[in-house]
Amino acid sequence: MLYTVIAVVVALVVAIPVSAIVAVNHHKKVEAQTLGSAETKAREIIDEALKEADSTKREAALAAKEESIRIKKETDKEVKELRAEVQRRENRIQQKEENIDKKANSIEQKEAQLAKKEEAMSRQKEEIAKLNEQRLQELERISGLTSEQAKEYLLKIVEDDVRHESAVMIKEMENQAKEEAEKKAKEYIVNAIQKCAADHVAEATISVVQLPNDEMKGRIIGREGRNIRTLETMTGVDLIIDDTPEAVVLSGFDPIRREVARIALEKLIVDGRIHPARIEEMVEKAQKEVNEQIKEEGEAAALECGVHGLHPEVIKLLGRMKFRTSYGQNVLRHSVEVAQLTGIMASELGLDVRVAKRAGLLHDIGKAVDHEMEGSHIQLGVEICRKYKESQVVINAVEAHHGDVEPTSLIACLVQAADAISAARPGARRETLETYTTRLKELEDIANNFKGVEKSFAIQAGREIRVMVVPEQVTDTDMVLLARDISKQIEASMEYPGQIKVNLIRESRVTDYAK
Repeated sequence: MLYTVIAVVVALVVAIPVSAIVAVNHHKKVEAQTLGSAETKAREIIDEALKEADSTKREAALAAKEESIRIKKETDKEVKELRAEVQRRENRIQQKEENIDKKANSIEQKEAQLAKKEEAMSRQKEEIAKLNEQRLQELERISGLTSEQAKEYLLKIVEDDVRHESAVMIKEMENQAKEEAEKKAKEYIVNAIQKCAADHVAEATISVVQLPNDEMKGRIIGREGRNIRTLETMTGVDLIIDDTPEAVVLSGFDPIRREVARIALEKLIVDGRIHPARIEEMVEKAQKEVNEQIKEEGEAAALECGVHGLHPEVIKLLGRMKFRTSYGQNVLRHSVEVAQLTGIMASELGLDVRVAKRAGLLHDIGKAVDHEMEGSHIQLGVEICRKYKESQVVINAVEAHHGDVEPTSLIACLVQAADAISAARPGARRETLETYTTRLKELEDIANNFKGVEKSFAIQAGREIRVMVVPEQVTDTDMVLLARDISKQIEASMEYPGQIKVNLIRESRVTDYAK
């Protein structure tokens, strides 16, 4: 057993170094093999790297060659383009040089021609100077005057003519200024009287009261004139008691005061008791009666036109217009006509008929107070409408019905038209029908007497004349002078209120035939 152990130990002792040696040798062998394979791989890697480097080098060389070829092509292309552009510019320059040469030749030819013309003109001037000299000598021989004497004589004649024409012109201007001043003065006076109104029946500023007998005149005058003084003081109207049988004349610009005086005097005559206390009582009753009548007239006018919702003060102002006239036309009846005409036209156009009638009825409301307050009836009418809260459409219609401002609604335009229609109706104003037709015919005759006028038509009650001209004889430029000549002829040969518009119409005619 022991031997066995020893043998084992000995074997182990021997085996361990041997195995170690064997292991070392084996390890060396393995390392050698590994080193050899590593060197082989390294050589392979190097070879591959060299191959790749050669390939990259060849590719880089090819790319560089291609880039150089591309750059060369682009350079060649740019060079060709530059050469072509240079060639074109050279061609243009050459063409311009040729044109300049041609122009220079043309200028030289013209200069030569001008030189010839200058020579010819110089010769002509010399000939003209010689002829003038001969003419002057001949004139001096015939007239027996030298050129200086002839100049003095001509200047004297011209100076005399100028003086004469200046004197005539100055005289005409003076006469014209006098005529214009007289005309303006008459217009101002007429306008002032017109604002105070006139009786719409007698067309005057008087009212006549019939008396039962002439003895009543003495009772009206009273002892020492106290009755007539009291009546005049209370009413503000003048009483004219003259030789007119059984009549007393009441005179005053204010028709309402005159109406109060008429009613009071008639009541006194019927009553028979005429003394200052009774006169005061009757005047008060007459004033109440007239105020009631004014209210009733205003309500009747509003009812007739179908206008409702008016302020009571506006109703009174409408009633006052019954006693106000314009060129002999009763203002209240005129306003009712305008309201009805405006309403009819508004109905045809599909507008608000109520607003249209309201605007037409109130368009002249300022005339109820224009003789008491400063300002035109348009300004006063606008103030009244604004004061009593009328609509903006009505206010604009009142403000624009004479064209002072631009109308902002169709209703305002309709009021303008209705106002002109009512005023232009023959017989509506003082002018009689015969005078009216005569004036229209005279207007047309004046226009027809001018050359180139084909037809003429007087319209708007003679406020406008439309003239049709022959287009072959009258041009557009001639129309200005023709309109002015017609206007001047109308001014010189006619008398008329306001102004007359001369409207010329020229038709452009074109004729063709279908064959």
